[in-house]
Amino acid sequence: MYAVVKTGGKQYRVEENQILQVELLGEIGESINLTPLMYVDGNTVLAKPNELENIEVNAEIVNTAKAKKINGFTYKNKSNQRRRWGHRQNYNEIKITSISRKK
Repeated sequence: MYAVVKTGGKQYRVEENQILQVELLGEIGESINLTPLMYVDGNTVLAKPNELENIEVNAEIVNTAKAKKINGFTYKNKSNQRRRWGHRQNYNEIKITSISRKK
């Protein structure tokens, strides 16, 4: 059983007890609900919005961290114009606690 969820403009294929790195969603220990786009359980595939109303994907924020630093450098020839910059993206690690189907 797995689901495809949407968060932060990206889509992820998730299973229970899986740990993902996603954009910042909250503080450590908070539980969140993710928007399902597709649900697969054996031969059952649910993908229409009215079918997905009964599907819940819950997760818990486990950790907050920063990604690897990206270094950038811009340069214009013959004009002594240079700029060095860097960026580290913040992200949350979430653990998928349950994928359930309400009756």
